[in-house]
Amino acid sequence: MSVISAGTGDTKYNIYISKQLSKNLLNKYVKRNNKLLIVTDTGIPNEHIKNLKSIIKSRNCHIFKLPKGEKSKSLYSYKKIIDELIKLKFDRSDSLLAFGGGVVGDITGFVASTYLRGINYIQIPTTLLAQVDSSVGGKTAINIPQGKNLVGAFNNPCCVMISTNYLKTLPEKEFHSGLGEVIKYALIGNSKLKNIIEKNPKQIKDKKETFLKIIIEESIKTKSKIVTKDEKEAGVRAILNFGHTFGHAIEAYNNYKNISHGAAITLGIIIASKLSFYEGYIKDYQLDNVINIVDSLGLNSDHSKYNYSKLKKFMANDKKVSKGKLNFIMIDKNFNGFKTSNYDIKNVKKALN
Repeated sequence: MSVISAGTGDTKYNIYISKQLSKNLLNKYVKRNNKLLIVTDTGIPNEHIKNLKSIIKSRNCHIFKLPKGEKSKSLYSYKKIIDELIKLKFDRSDSLLAFGGGVVGDITGFVASTYLRGINYIQIPTTLLAQVDSSVGGKTAINIPQGKNLVGAFNNPCCVMISTNYLKTLPEKEFHSGLGEVIKYALIGNSKLKNIIEKNPKQIKDKKETFLKIIIEESIKTKSKIVTKDEKEAGVRAILNFGHTFGHAIEAYNNYKNISHGAAITLGIIIASKLSFYEGYIKDYQLDNVINIVDSLGLNSDHSKYNYSKLKKFMANDKKVSKGKLNFIMIDKNFNGFKTSNYDIKNVKKALN
């Protein structure tokens, strides 16, 4: 088992990475005499839910299932979970457990941050995307019609427990969705991860255990280092949004249908890399390198259906808008990420062509 720490002070927590969940470790965080609500969704195999519940010693363990998909990350779902907690008479000594992908983790964390002004929650992510990205860093949120993640809070979990076994039953589309976030870490400063992907795309696509563990660990090391320095996105943490301005706009344009978060982010990474090229921060062969990495993992790199006129209004609602101007995350020639508001709008339009 690998253990990586994130956060500071009272909000510091551990991320545990292993092939299978540790029963003893889990029950250190779940108190026997306190209530626990496991929040999951209809996309999680019943066998996984049954097995999880069987190893939890809490005498008051309850299950709440959301419909699978981004649409569940809503005010309506938020209220339904709150109603359930009130019905079960949860108090501040009780806990939530997010068991699923990014949607489940985001909404569970947000509920935990607001119910009774805050109760504990545990993250057990079951998708690659959630394991390498959304379960780490304490960002919690729900979507509203005006945009993605516009209502939320920074709220670190008690711990994150990652089992690579859950990836074995993950549909290929969901696995590909997570690879987009892995690529992001490789391009914003983790040269070791970039080299591993370039040399071993087949092993990664085939979900070889050794390589799953490596890409998860390296991704989390990158994120935990950044979020520990900047827990509330006041500075360097912004680079974690590489590809997300365009990616979130693509999701919103599609009304959060027909394209996964990870697939949208992958396209966003291609567009942001093109913008970095047109702004003169990377060379043409480096842009080709980014596209080749995406292609080698079997991911879609064709963003031709999304032009500037289609995405403009959605980008205007991005959280990185400051003083009326949109900030972009770009990459430099050393494959390090950085935030800037200094760019030519003509190059943004060109990157989207």
